[in-house]
Amino acid sequence: MATYQVPLEDMQFTLKEVAELEKVLSLPCFSDVNGNLIDTILTEAGKFGSDVLYPLRQSGDREGCQLENGAVKLPNGFTDAYTRFIKGGWNSVSFSTKYGGMGLPNLVAGACLEIWQSTNSAFAICPTLTQAAVELISTNGSEFLKSNFLERLVSGEWTGTMNLTEPQAGSDLSNISTKAIKKDGQYFITGQKIFITFGEHDFTENIIHMVLARSPDNIEGTGGLSLYLVPKYLVLSDGKIGEHNDLSCIALEHKMGLHASPTCVMSFGEKEVGALGFLIGEENRGLEYMFTMMNNARLAIGIQGVGVAEQAYQHAKAYASERIQGKITGTNGESNATTIDNHPDVKRMLLFMRSSTEAIRSITYFACALLDLAKNHPNPDERLAKQDMVDFLIPIVKAWASDTGIQITNTAIQVVGGAGYIEESGIPQFFRDLRIASIWEGTNGIQALDLVGRKIARDNGIVANELIKTMRSLNWNSLDKPEAHDLKVISRSLKNAIKSLEDATVWVIENNKKNPQIVAASATNYLQLIGTVIGGWLMAQSAIAAFERMKAGESKQFLRQKIISSRFFADHILIQAPALSFTITNGWETIIENKN
Repeated sequence: MATYQVPLEDMQFTLKEVAELEKVLSLPCFSDVNGNLIDTILTEAGKFGSDVLYPLRQSGDREGCQLENGAVKLPNGFTDAYTRFIKGGWNSVSFSTKYGGMGLPNLVAGACLEIWQSTNSAFAICPTLTQAAVELISTNGSEFLKSNFLERLVSGEWTGTMNLTEPQAGSDLSNISTKAIKKDGQYFITGQKIFITFGEHDFTENIIHMVLARSPDNIEGTGGLSLYLVPKYLVLSDGKIGEHNDLSCIALEHKMGLHASPTCVMSFGEKEVGALGFLIGEENRGLEYMFTMMNNARLAIGIQGVGVAEQAYQHAKAYASERIQGKITGTNGESNATTIDNHPDVKRMLLFMRSSTEAIRSITYFACALLDLAKNHPNPDERLAKQDMVDFLIPIVKAWASDTGIQITNTAIQVVGGAGYIEESGIPQFFRDLRIASIWEGTNGIQALDLVGRKIARDNGIVANELIKTMRSLNWNSLDKPEAHDLKVISRSLKNAIKSLEDATVWVIENNKKNPQIVAASATNYLQLIGTVIGGWLMAQSAIAAFERMKAGESKQFLRQKIISSRFFADHILIQAPALSFTITNGWETIIENKN
């Protein structure tokens, strides 16, 4: 089986040609960053991933986590790997130098995260949540919280968690019963949370929990929720660790995958008073603040889809190149034994895996670049416009990249065949580990509802139509060249797909006003459509860039492979857009009529 190889050439190509890295690096805040530095960072990240994280992937899956007397022990090697991770500065890539970060673009941090997710997804989830907590505190926290917690969260010396879900409150957070009691100007939290990833572990001395709880005034619904920072250990005025707060892990969930990532049942306030918490922002605006953390995590989940898909593809490709099965008839009529990667159907599956991985890599990097512009562009109008586009893309990136990644991991099992169904091969773990990605941080169905209801219908499709306009403006100057046959095919497929998306978008806007339920019935198909079209547009952009570079004299096989991937995506995946559009506008009737 394959070992991990960082797909550096494709990552570099996508950063430059799709995410427009040069535009990001032209921002004043990144004046000291250049392409050579980024290449070095990605190369070193690849070494850390392959040498340190990857060897723990299967052993961690087999060993799992152990809970003893409220303490969680991670599998052998994981705590040492985390210590090396933070010593290497990997937790702090994109954060402000004010709090000890490297001050690099989110785009670079996203590429690094792909490597962590690819080599050891269970491990990668811990720093992912910490980074989301840093984003939350940086955006909404008081100066007290920033000065007391940010530096050690940025470094990774402490880790962060997200505490939302309760047994009776999953997707509907209005049912949250965990509450905050205010006493002598302080808040004390009591209640129970489930599905808390890395809620307890032995990576770090302190764990900083972001807890959504009902405000002391006990207003019903989501409008009565506030957000609190609740440390495992209290922090003294001199910054040292104090006594254990009134919280504990009382159980670990037994999961389908991610066995090396502890998913905890957390209890707050088992003693008489409760767990001391610090209010983030204002009371009764907790859900609003939590979305800062959730959106950060949703983008990270899209990257999780890329990373695990890449690793699954590498394993399937390596196996197919070695497994001799069947014969191929040559041009002279001779029949020779062959490896399965020469069989047309296996070639089809491998091309699906490769082109789809490249497509979801493109959309996640594209979103990361927009986030950098939204945060750092000197023009406030540009910042606002880019943030609108980031907000629009978040549910698409989260859902489309995770769904596609799951399809890719499933296809890896098929390529490897019977051996791929055996745990010892390591292939099933990719599927098991990634399967949660379409569920957590808001199921993909909820992402679809958010997209059509809030991001499109609410503003009459302003951002969606701006994106469609941008996709239509792709430069096809080389289409008149005789050797541009592939580009012509891709262009025709993309043009039809964009028209299908535009028609479906008009339908969503018009019908959401009349009957939101029929739009809700078509929401998942709409998200699949727009993800596919954006992916096809970015793949077309890659094909054009590869063609132009070859025309300029570059003769790399890699560039030809990029064009083949883009053409495959256009012929096999993007071509589905008209059918999806038809299903969106017509397929809702049976869903609404069905009585189960």
